[in-house]
Amino acid sequence: MVAAEDAGKIGVAEKLGIEPGMVVQELGWDEDVDDNLRAAVEEQIGGDLLDEDADETVSVVLLWWREDDGDLVDALLEATGVLAEDGVIWVLTPKTGRPGHVEPSDIAEAVPTAGLSQTSNISVADDWAGTRLVWPKSTKAKR
Repeated sequence: MVAAEDAGKIGVAEKLGIEPGMVVQELGWDEDVDDNLRAAVEEQIGGDLLDEDADETVSVVLLWWREDDGDLVDALLEATGVLAEDGVIWVLTPKTGRPGHVEPSDIAEAVPTAGLSQTSNISVADDWAGTRLVWPKSTKAKR
């Protein structure tokens, strides 16, 4: 039974495109985050998630974001500070009807202002949805 549970946890990390050995930073942690998702990512990368004080280049940023967390553009700009050229930011928000739900239009408005492109949305946990953000192709070519 535990093996099946572990397989489910790894599945969400793979859905997020997280591979063994990747460097993953977590921003916006609070007591409401999904611990199973965090455990799956740590198991997949074979180490701990970095916090907001990290200054090494990261492959993936997990940004837990709620309606009352402030300015999403500022948070995204902070998240891009250590993001690799081929890196991904996952904005993790409470699903519709959950406390702290963020309207998809709010994310869509913030993304281009932060210099990013939105590529997909997925369910990552019972209470959380993920929006995948990357550097635009034109920006990547200039970097």
